[in-house]
This record gives sequence, structure tokens and C-alpha cells, in this order.
Amino acid sequence: MKKIIQKIISKIKKEPYVFDEMISLNYLLGMFVNRFFMILRGLLSGVKNDGLLFIGKRTVIKSRKLIRVGRGVTFSDNCYIDGLSTWGISLGNNVSIGRNTAIECTGNLKHLGKGIIVKDNVGLGTDAFYGCAGGIKIGSNTIIGNYVSFHSENHNITDINVPIRLQGVSHIGINIGENCWIGAKVTILDGVKLGNGCVVAAGAVLKAGEYIDNGIYGGVPAKLLKMRT
Repeated sequence: MKKIIQKIISKIKKEPYVFDEMISLNYLLGMFVNRFFMILRGLLSGVKNDGLLFIGKRTVIKSRKLIRVGRGVTFSDNCYIDGLSTWGISLGNNVSIGRNTAIECTGNLKHLGKGIIVKDNVGLGTDAFYGCAGGIKIGSNTIIGNYVSFHSENHNITDINVPIRLQGVSHIGINIGENCWIGAKVTILDGVKLGNGCVVAAGAVLKAGEYIDNGIYGGVPAKLLKMRT
């Protein structure tokens, strides 16, 4: 039975998938039943997909016509997903969104935000926030830890005689490269361009700027610690 489940998952992911030998069959069967109900929610969701959309319990999805996902995508339990934006939400194959994660594409109804584009095989951790008003792009095979937040929008503050809330906002956008690892509790601000193959240490804050390929970054604000090579 374990081998059958492994083959099914490998077929969905289009890559080999092997369980640890210590995982019991009962645990796997429970997981399989849960996934079955997640598939049913996906079928009833109305979200455009390329096959096998998994949706967890108590997940809220808004502006569904603006959301398009690939094959084998997972929205875990208690997520809040709002696709209202010019790009909408585009997720590639085998993208997983962890529990309690919020994706909000528009912060102010006076001006629609841009949205988010995520490529194949990306894992977004639990308890995260993605503010996509200025646009977020995440390259393939990137993994993002828990309690991470993205903020692709800034408030204008130059006029001291006008309340900040009335001065509007500015957008540059956030671009994350391929094959990156972003650790837990990282904060990524508008204007960040993170290169391919980068590692960002837990708790770091990336402010606007360009971060070169294969760098390891950490600190507040984040700085280059060393190169992976």
C-alpha cells in the first residue's frame, strides 16, 4: 500500500517521492483520506487549474476568476486568498501554500494592485503574509519558511503637512529568483530583487535593492555574509 501511495504522489509531482520507512501505514491512510476531501473542495472551488487542486478546511478564496493554478497545487487549512488585481494570482505546478497564510493583491480599492506570479515547485510556508499590491514574482524551486512577510508597497511620507494616510503609496515590486531558500520570519520589502540560488537567514530584513546570485544574506538590514560557492 505504501508503494501505491508513493507512486500516486510521484505521478502528481512528476518526480520521485519516497516516504521515510518509520512512517506508519495508518498515518499515510489518514493523510490520503484528508487529501481526498481536499480534492473535492478543489473541484467545487471554481478556481481554474490544470489538474488536482487541493484546498484545505476553512480556506477563503476571493476573486476566483482572477486565480489560475497549475497541476498539484495545495492551499492548506485556514488560508485567505484574494486575487483582486490586474495580474491576478498565477501559481505554477506543485506549488504549496502553508496553513494560515494570507495573499492579498490589493491594499486599497482606489487603485488595484498588481498581484503575484509563482513558478513551478515552490513551497510557501505557514503563517505567512504576501502583500502583492506592487507585484510579487517568485522563481521556480524556491522554498520559503514560516512566518515570512512580503510588502510590495510603501506609504509616501514626504509632506509633513498632510497625514501619511492621505499621501498615497508607491510601488516598485518584489522579484525572487529561482532555487532560493528564504528562512523563517524573514521580512521582504518593496523594491527587493533577489538573485537565483540565494539563501536568506531567519529573521533577516531585505530592504529595496539588488541581491546577487548565490549569496547568503542575513541581518537587519540584510547584508551579504558570504557566497555559497
